[in-house]
Amino acid sequence: MKRSTIAGALAMIAMAPLSATAMPHGAMSYEERLAAMEDDMTLPAPIAGVQNKYWFNYRTDVAEARKELAHDLRHATDAEDERDAWDEYRAELADARRDYAKEMREKGYRSGQVRVHGSGR
Repeated sequence: MKRSTIAGALAMIAMAPLSATAMPHGAMSYEERLAAMEDDMTLPAPIAGVQNKYWFNYRTDVAEARKELAHDLRHATDAEDERDAWDEYRAELADARRDYAKEMREKGYRSGQVRVHGSGR
């Protein structure tokens, strides 16, 4: 297999959501459940539709966190190592999202919100 093909496949795996890469292996730990919830909050599109360096940095941070999680889980020797890996993954995703949102807020962009008002009748 060509080196570029392997690199492309690894990049696709790194960008895949946790649910697509998780292997069924029994009950989930508390840390794994928290990480899965955090993974579900990964932003699928840039804030305000603006693709800038902050968006690309965010996507890179997410990809690196997923890659590091896979590495840490492969090298885990016990349940504590696995819990630590999941906890670190959750924290990295949360930090990346917060940092990205903060940068965009400072640039004048806000995450979208939907507000429903009564009909006034």
